[in-house]
Amino acid sequence: MPIKLAIREIQGEQLNSAFAGQAVQTQGVVTGLTRRGFFIQTADKQWDEVGSDGLFCYSREWMPEVGAVLRVSGEVVDFCKHDTAKPVTQLHVDELKQLRSSGAEVEAITVSHDLLPLDPNELAKRLNSLEGMLLRIPAGQTFLAPSNKFGDYVVALDSPEVDESELRTNFGGMIPSADTELRWFPGFRVSNSNHAKRLNLGAKLTSDVVGPLNYRADSYQISVSQPFEFDPAYVTHDVTTLAPEPGHLSVLTLNCFNLDPQIERDGLVNNPRLDSDDDWGDGRFHTLAQAIVLQAKSPDIVALQEIQDNDGAEQSEVTDASQTYQLLIDCVKELNGPHYLWVDVPPILGMDGGQPGGNIRNGYLYNPDTTELLDQSVSVLGRELACFEDSRKPLLAHFREKDSGSVVAVINVHLASKRHQASIFAPENAGIDAKLDVRLAQAACVYEQTKDLRDRGIDFYVTGDFNDTEHSQTLAVFEGDQNYNLLKNLAPNERYDYNHRGKLQVLMHGIVSREFHAGGRAEYEIIHGNELMGITPGQESDKPSDHAYVIAKLDLR
Repeated sequence: MPIKLAIREIQGEQLNSAFAGQAVQTQGVVTGLTRRGFFIQTADKQWDEVGSDGLFCYSREWMPEVGAVLRVSGEVVDFCKHDTAKPVTQLHVDELKQLRSSGAEVEAITVSHDLLPLDPNELAKRLNSLEGMLLRIPAGQTFLAPSNKFGDYVVALDSPEVDESELRTNFGGMIPSADTELRWFPGFRVSNSNHAKRLNLGAKLTSDVVGPLNYRADSYQISVSQPFEFDPAYVTHDVTTLAPEPGHLSVLTLNCFNLDPQIERDGLVNNPRLDSDDDWGDGRFHTLAQAIVLQAKSPDIVALQEIQDNDGAEQSEVTDASQTYQLLIDCVKELNGPHYLWVDVPPILGMDGGQPGGNIRNGYLYNPDTTELLDQSVSVLGRELACFEDSRKPLLAHFREKDSGSVVAVINVHLASKRHQASIFAPENAGIDAKLDVRLAQAACVYEQTKDLRDRGIDFYVTGDFNDTEHSQTLAVFEGDQNYNLLKNLAPNERYDYNHRGKLQVLMHGIVSREFHAGGRAEYEIIHGNELMGITPGQESDKPSDHAYVIAKLDLR
């Protein structure tokens, strides 16, 4: 990576990563605070577009006021969060002396299109040269992501110029093109949750946001200590137009976000901070039931992902999830929905990945008034394949629509996560997706199953969380030369169900045979709203899913 310049001359040379491990003394103006330290910057130097005049000082003992002039001494460290992370030059503070309570004002650099190259390599160099320096996001920008519990925000740099790589949705969100799926958008974190605001995608920033540029969580983000102002955006939850109808099967797809009925006991989970929650008390069962009954109009089948066993993330021998399903079914009945039945194949203990102890799996609810589950038709695919080791397995079930007597095979998938994808700022293999080959092998397994069903004259529908986009190699494998992705029925600015750092993506899809699609026998919708609405910073999420909901209606007459 380019040499990251830091604060000032030390014995005639500027501090940079070559000083790692050395003890130094330097001084500057405090420009921002985090929970782990503070930033300092010289006020009398002009940014030279090569290196930074800002530096993060790691300090848990001293927390100065913004604007103070300090002399600090300590050891220079090139800090790496993990093995593939970009090194960040820090000063680990041993001594600190306040020289003045306020000093010369540091002039913030305005974040603009001109400042940020579109080319990923040039962007990485530019942001590296700005790391630790005071930046300003000017008022007038649109929020591209809803608020989260951490106080993170992402904005678009709105301007009169038209960028053909930017497809805007009706709510103001951004869908990158196939060539810009890894694009970076400016963002900031508010360190004090009391200053952070709950907002929805599409809100407008009405005050400047100023703070030093921090590198954390494999990306760049401005660290903000002060409150900001915004004009809110109001988002309503969509309601499907695809109501159940005799001669058809309607199939709703819900990612249930590690749903379980247990308040996990701290001593029985892998990580109490991450693994203990109260899905029932947070209302997530009720909100999922509302999605099923009120938004999806009580579909014939509900394909569920991220269902956990009865004791959630607790480390036990339990793999049964009957209580999880029953609570959801009861909530549906309270809303005058159908009395659904449920079916799954419990995973082998600890063999399907996901949250430790949760025994995550895919499952189905189905309405016995309209739909019959064929005996002995439910099976797990790929259990013997290496690509499904420690990974969620597809669930195959055959359903008969009672009015027509026709049978459809539904395959519910949840492919390997993109969580392991390298950051676009990683010093090596930037942007490389470590699990892509795994997803391709998983997709090939399911595609072979659809070929077998096709050869036997059985209609099929593949749904679930594919963890990849419409333009990906993974979806190309699912389509092959025989299948069709129903997502393509939607307008381009409607093709999204997930928001990743301000980039709207589609990770859920609906696969049928090309003949089924050509016959006009399938309708498809994404029920938006859930993925557009923020949560209160500093509090746990009360959202039932991190995805929108997807529904298809299959004509079996």
